[in-house]
Amino acid sequence: MVTDRDIIRRIRNGDINQFENLFHSSYNALVNYARTILKDTDTSEEIVQELFYVLWRDRKKIMINSSLNGYLFRSVYNRCMHFIDHKKIVLKHENEIKGSEQKSYLDPVDEINYTDLHEKVARIIEKLPERCARIFCMSRFEGLKYTEIAEQLSISVKTVEANMGKALKEFRKELSV
Repeated sequence: MVTDRDIIRRIRNGDINQFENLFHSSYNALVNYARTILKDTDTSEEIVQELFYVLWRDRKKIMINSSLNGYLFRSVYNRCMHFIDHKKIVLKHENEIKGSEQKSYLDPVDEINYTDLHEKVARIIEKLPERCARIFCMSRFEGLKYTEIAEQLSISVKTVEANMGKALKEFRKELSV
């Protein structure tokens, strides 16, 4: 029977087959565990993949004094907590920025320029073909990535890229006047 110490020793010595066996036997359980914490499959997979990347990269330095399984689950938990803390900090800063933007008042000339630009953008979007306008708004106003847009609209990423190119070309043309 292979013990945790044997597995750790083999991995530390560069046994890629042992590492792959550990990865394949643990991956799904670790992703499922991370998903119970984060409620997000993609992020859970990224966290587990990063854990295994670091485990392999730093295999000669890693000291595991508990069970291997316990170490892996504790590492996933810690990484999930770090992700959540980081996300909270990002949201806090975003809210602070939004709050300061609302507090800062534009002088009358800037406010007129802002209103004019806002109206020009709205007119340009109205001129765009419906799908092109929708893709542009999803990207620029909702902050979605091209892959997310493609998935939501059931189209290819190339179609999203082509429509964004068309929209941006129209904006350059209209706003350069």
